[in-house]
Amino acid sequence: MILESDADWKTKTESRLKALEGALGKLGDHLSLPELLDYEMDDGATETPDLPNSSGLLVPASRVSPTEEKHMPSNFEIVMDDNAGPAAIPGSVVFPVIVYGVDAHRAEQDIITRGVVTVEQAQAYLDIYQNRLDHFLYRIMGDRKTLSEVRKASPLLLAAVCSVGALHLGAPDFEKCYQEFVTIAAAQSFSRRNTVEEVRGLCIGAFWLSGLEWQCIGAAVRIATDIQLHRSIFKALEGDRTHYLRTRLYYLVYMTEHAVQDDARLISQVNLWSAQADVYDTFGIDVEKPLTADMIDRIRRFSIRLDEIRAYWTERLAHNRYVGNYPRKGVGLHYHFAKLYLYSLAFRGIGKPGFKAPEVALDIDELANSALLSATAILRAVVQDQEIQNFLNGLPTYFDIMIAFAVVFVLKVSTKFAASVAIDTSEIRSLVADLVHVLKDVTSNMHTRHLLTSVTRGAETLLERCCPPELRGPFPSNAHVTISQPVFDENLYNMSSHWTGTSTDNFMMGEFDFLSTQDVLNGFQPDLQYPVPRQV
Repeated sequence: MILESDADWKTKTESRLKALEGALGKLGDHLSLPELLDYEMDDGATETPDLPNSSGLLVPASRVSPTEEKHMPSNFEIVMDDNAGPAAIPGSVVFPVIVYGVDAHRAEQDIITRGVVTVEQAQAYLDIYQNRLDHFLYRIMGDRKTLSEVRKASPLLLAAVCSVGALHLGAPDFEKCYQEFVTIAAAQSFSRRNTVEEVRGLCIGAFWLSGLEWQCIGAAVRIATDIQLHRSIFKALEGDRTHYLRTRLYYLVYMTEHAVQDDARLISQVNLWSAQADVYDTFGIDVEKPLTADMIDRIRRFSIRLDEIRAYWTERLAHNRYVGNYPRKGVGLHYHFAKLYLYSLAFRGIGKPGFKAPEVALDIDELANSALLSATAILRAVVQDQEIQNFLNGLPTYFDIMIAFAVVFVLKVSTKFAASVAIDTSEIRSLVADLVHVLKDVTSNMHTRHLLTSVTRGAETLLERCCPPELRGPFPSNAHVTISQPVFDENLYNMSSHWTGTSTDNFMMGEFDFLSTQDVLNGFQPDLQYPVPRQV
């Protein structure tokens, strides 16, 4: 669906560009200004002036015109796939291959050449990425690269690495690097000169640059398909290391003789992600429908599956010299978040007819208590484990979302949906207060545009609204609140007065049942004022 939509959009856009060129040509003839389209007709033979983009940065004219891409390059060939068997789909045995020479326009996009960052700054950003960040995501970069190799490989990859590196070093260059990444990525969307390195750059952007996740991953999928990345599997299985790295990038991992601990870590994450995807597919999006006995049985089977994944991988993952004990602890955090998502289904249909029917009432109470245990486990891990605290300025953005979701969950359960849930409200409020204190300390040296800084401010605001300091004295343990009689103002959970900017759905939080069904975050908008991508 992504590819079909993209193809339709591209076709319409190309048609509009042709019409625009025709109109400009007529206008140039009418005004006796043939130079209007000179930069289009020149094919790069002479230098063209730089044009300002929406952020004021100068962009070479060659970067703003997709019409430089010819519809049928002279080096276009059709290759027959001799690995395809007689039962193969007919269209899959032939595919186009374009062999490119030196692309002068790629050099014009290099952010070092353009003076956006210096060689020394780019080296610092590459160092923190390769020596730390890349190991949280199982080496997207592949083999280690020097700065000159990254520059030669892809301007988009360089911009992605510099953007993410600047973000985690709290460098003022982040805004410029971010805008360059957006500009280059937009220009590359029309290019036929994309390579596996562009896929790497887009994946890096998807994991660390909040607000661009869907755009980056959608483009990465299309480019990976365009360059036939999935076909590397044949040579990877024969032991070709280059194709192993290509296949690893596309399929996430495929075990060969080159497999290392990073591959094992990646498989563990695929297992957990796949389990969560199956939960989503199984229970759908009808959050108004209360759980039935059959649904509860399936929830228990998913719970066992998650337990098995955690037990299997925890004992197989070793200490990593770049990120310490993150391999094992990361599995634990992912496990608790998956359990929280799974068990939060207990709140489906809350307040609706049929909720907590007699035959499932005890089971729903059990699931609700288990959800609370998973949520508090996430928060306690952050509060009590200093090594996990050290990971936070480096982990992908979905960990920040995980923490935010857990905070919202425990506070709302402890103030409104505490019926039949054994919960010490005083302990919950103390735990969230401790979390806010830890996060404020952790984020004190982070870049102001880091998602966790916004999560920290939002958690503090929510805590103050739920339980002002003067009300944080001892509360009776195991307090219960009847679901049909909420005891707090719904506006407590409206954060729009504090968090402005990117919408909730950009962080995919709307996919979580507990949020989407319970008006927890009406107007929830973290104040990430990233530059808005515009056409170039």
